[in-house]
Amino acid sequence: MEYRELTQEEFEEIASRILYEDNHLLVINKRVGEIVQGDKTGDEPLSETLKAFIAIRDSKPGRVFMGVPHRLDRPVSGVALFAKTSKALERLNEAFRNGDVHKTYWALCTARPEPESGELRHFLVRNEKQNKSYAYADEAAARRAGGRGGISEGAKEARLRYKLLEDTDRYHLVEVELLTGRHHQIRCQLSAIGCPIKGDLKYGAPRSNRDGGICLHARTITLVHPVRKEEISVTAPVDWSPIICK
Repeated sequence: MEYRELTQEEFEEIASRILYEDNHLLVINKRVGEIVQGDKTGDEPLSETLKAFIAIRDSKPGRVFMGVPHRLDRPVSGVALFAKTSKALERLNEAFRNGDVHKTYWALCTARPEPESGELRHFLVRNEKQNKSYAYADEAAARRAGGRGGISEGAKEARLRYKLLEDTDRYHLVEVELLTGRHHQIRCQLSAIGCPIKGDLKYGAPRSNRDGGICLHARTITLVHPVRKEEISVTAPVDWSPIICK
């Protein structure tokens, strides 16, 4: 199978963003705007770009496997995990289903959370037509909302832990640990407590970012290696200083 040719600049840029790699896994620092897996837009997903990269780097003219065990929203940056073998993909899928993969995120919020740390618990309903989730404090209210038009799934419990890391003049850096994995969960729950993420117009931010993304970054992923059975933890750097200063 042939993959598209990457320019030298593209090749070097991708290589510079790889955070971890072995025979089974590849972890890359995803950029804002990239899609992890193919969607209806028809844009080239990161999974296909990585196949082309490996085919060139490793001189593999045949098929390159690149499985996707989890996704990041297009406007989100940070740690994106891929499986390089079908065995690794199967075991990673199981680990995600069982809640054995731990992820932390950084979010730049437009308001300061009060209290500075805590655990959030909501019930979310998803409106597929709007591609948006809505948070409710109790399940009964969420179920009532779920009976209205456009809702694609019933109420689902969403939990996360958060803590304030740093304040700037205009923004507030919040670390989030996901305890469940729901559609737009962090974006929705932070908005529900009055702390929308910078650039996230869909969930209440007053203005967009110039790059079209939002200031939500998948900071760290920790898991047991699907083959070696050792714990690994990978952290993705982020530089928001140009955004903060605008």
